[in-house]
Amino acid sequence: MFSRKPSSPSQLKGLYYETQALQYLKKQGLKFLQNNFHCRLGEIDLIMRDKDTITFIEVRFRENTGFGDGLDSVNRHKQHKLIKTAQFYLVQEGLYEKVPIRFDVISISGGKLKPELCWVKNAFQA
Repeated sequence: MFSRKPSSPSQLKGLYYETQALQYLKKQGLKFLQNNFHCRLGEIDLIMRDKDTITFIEVRFRENTGFGDGLDSVNRHKQHKLIKTAQFYLVQEGLYEKVPIRFDVISISGGKLKPELCWVKNAFQA
């Protein structure tokens, strides 16, 4: 499922929480399409299908939310990169302007013992 091997403790932690998010979203009825889609424009953590909608999902983990949660960290610059990367994916897959799309954020806080997951559908618009 996850094709790239993490090369640092930070990447290993990211992979763990992306896997948690993926399992949660599957239980909510979304269908897995791809993870860690990379191109020169950026990366998308998870790409899934929610009924007829292609959903691009950014997974953010914060052990401590004192400076904001994961959703707060998806600023305009990050949104722009995600939108451009998603557009590239859609063109590459021959889906551009053929399917509805949505951008979601999964914010995970706490830790491995008691993680709190917050799924924000349609977190921002293209």
